[in-house]
Amino acid sequence: MITSSLHVIIPESGFAAPMTAPSDVHVIIDDRVRTMSAVFAVTRTIDEAHARRPHSAHAHARATRRLLAPLSQHPAVTTLQTLLDRGAPLEAVFGYALRLKPGFVIDSPPGWAPTEWSEQLADFDAQANLAAWWANEHEQGAWMKSLGEAARLWSGVNVQEFLRPYIGETTMRFSFMPNICYPADHEVGVRVGDDITCIAPPRAAWGDSAPWPFDEDPGHVYRSGIGQYVRILMTELLRRHPDQLASAEQVELPVSEMVRASYPTWRDQFFTLFTSGLVAIYLEDHMRATEAKGFTMMESRGHGMALLPAVISVLRRYGEDHAAGKYETFADFLPLFARQVRVAKRIYAL
Repeated sequence: MITSSLHVIIPESGFAAPMTAPSDVHVIIDDRVRTMSAVFAVTRTIDEAHARRPHSAHAHARATRRLLAPLSQHPAVTTLQTLLDRGAPLEAVFGYALRLKPGFVIDSPPGWAPTEWSEQLADFDAQANLAAWWANEHEQGAWMKSLGEAARLWSGVNVQEFLRPYIGETTMRFSFMPNICYPADHEVGVRVGDDITCIAPPRAAWGDSAPWPFDEDPGHVYRSGIGQYVRILMTELLRRHPDQLASAEQVELPVSEMVRASYPTWRDQFFTLFTSGLVAIYLEDHMRATEAKGFTMMESRGHGMALLPAVISVLRRYGEDHAAGKYETFADFLPLFARQVRVAKRIYAL
């Protein structure tokens, strides 16, 4: 039946270690996301992404693409490709998927999406028999392995508590989906109502090597999840504080040319620095020191983030000042951020 693929899988005994402490991050596999990933798998966007940055997707992703190649001209696929060609962000595309109800019903579809798309997705699901594909012993094993790996890493992590000094109180619920289909080169963060979901692939290895298992690279998993939660929550916080943002943007951030080329706007540069700094702090405080050092080294060498130690020191100082009652949220500190990072950078350069 068409409706059989629209459900959520959570870790069960045997697939994931028991939670050692309460966590507010729910690790899941959502079949609505898997359906959209399968449609995405047979768009030409996959080849374009590989041409920009050669990488190897998970074996399941590659097998899914081969399986579904005969459906590459299905209306659900051509609709998605048209939307992508028009610049529709993947956040919107996967947000659409997460609004689907059983039977591929969507209430109040967004104006940018064709009204017939949900029916096209239902027909694609039926023709591809995705439920049977995911139930295949080998493919199911790959999904359950990734689910267990991610669940072990998020066990005991309380994102609200960690982000409270920066964001303030939030009622958002957090989910993390380890995605071994597509996109294979970056994570996608989606907010639907009070739920924020991070859809993340395993970290890509160099060239055609297989990607890393989720639990062998905690820095990648936390950067993906915390990064998307922070991006969405901080975007909303800054929307409520336009004056502080406008003041902050007057001071140029001392980022590398590599970062500037990838993130040309002040806001994108800020989110990159802020997210990397917070993840490094989380790793330093809650993981082994080697994990934090490895993450900082990878960010510096692979992403032009030699500035990261300076950013960490500024965020550490903010945390101390927040605890002392000097700031309510990071929005109050934002106008000082770039200046203090510049000062810290000079100190670290001595």
